Amino acid sequence: MLTLEDVSVDIAGIPVLRRLSVAMKPGATYAIVGRNGAGKTTLLRSIMGLCPVRAGTISLAGHDLLAEPSFQRAVLGIGYASEDRVLFPTMTVLENLKLPCEAIGMTAAQASVRVRDAVAVVPLIEPMLPRSAAALSGGQGKMAALARALMTGTRLLLLDEPFQGLAPALARQCALALSQLHALRPELCVVIAESNQALLSQVTCSLLTLERGELKAA
Repeated sequence: MLTLEDVSVDIAGIPVLRRLSVAMKPGATYAIVGRNGAGKTTLLRSIMGLCPVRAGTISLAGHDLLAEPSFQRAVLGIGYASEDRVLFPTMTVLENLKLPCEAIGMTAAQASVRVRDAVAVVPLIEPMLPRSAAALSGGQGKMAALARALMTGTRLLLLDEPFQGLAPALARQCALALSQLHALRPELCVVIAESNQALLSQVTCSLLTLERGELKAA
């Protein structure tokens, strides 16, 4: 499904990822763990096309992602929830969810089906849909960002620190949502970047450690 071969990424001239290679299968969940600054966010941003790749290749089901602009990667079925959520505060939660679908040219009917699927996975957000995104707590915003990533993430879902700052009850809801994903989308590949491995205790996943710019099985 997702293959990275000899990927190297520099930030401000400093090597962050060094000849990183990994192959991830469809229908599986992978957790990338490592200390702050290890390059987890850089890795996800590189897959999404938000960080320039100096060398190597990244492909999704044989499709060369580096040949595509970042918005086109959403068209290919990639969803991305960044660490800082980035919800538009002047829009409702429902409008935030539908925005990526509208940006890649989906019809209103298609977007509504995606909303239905997102609510099925993250039922906690259903009463939030008509609310302003500005009215959400930090934890609620994280759940809304997860749901928004699901709107385009039909083949690959990238989640950056999804449990960070969540109260225990919301963390359990998030873990439950992740466990239900493959029932809805059996072929979906999920990649979670997380600094605190203990937060992944309720998620069934393959652990990979990112250290010194390289990935290793945990």
